[in-house]
Amino acid sequence: QLQLVESGGGLAQPGGSLRLSCAAFGFTLDYYAIGWFRQAPGKERAGVSCLSCSDGSTYYTDSVKGRFTISRDKSKNTVYLQMNSLKTEDTAVYYCAAFLRGGVSVSTIWANGAAYEYWGQGTQVTVSS
Repeated sequence: QLQLVESGGGLAQPGGSLRLSCAAFGFTLDYYAIGWFRQAPGKERAGVSCLSCSDGSTYYTDSVKGRFTISRDKSKNTVYLQMNSLKTEDTAVYYCAAFLRGGVSVSTIWANGAAYEYWGQGTQVTVSS
């Protein structure tokens, strides 16, 4: 059974850090693109970052560039989202998702949730003083 499991959410103060993990079970991430999305109350789900595991390309939405870093531990079949300099507006439920890259241009579709085949259950991130 193919499954993605997120962990690492919680409460952080503005300016603080959290690291989210997305562990894959039942498949290897080698040929997948892994995206992180977030959904704040009353807002639509939005793409935050993506890692194309086959070539290591990374993508970020403008609001998190320079603060968030996506990475992968191949031995653990896990993708991470390191979030630094957190802001109150980063508060949301964060989801990881995966799609099989194939011949797709990741750069053009990574922020489109409809492109993803597998989703995790989500983890809450709250940034508050």
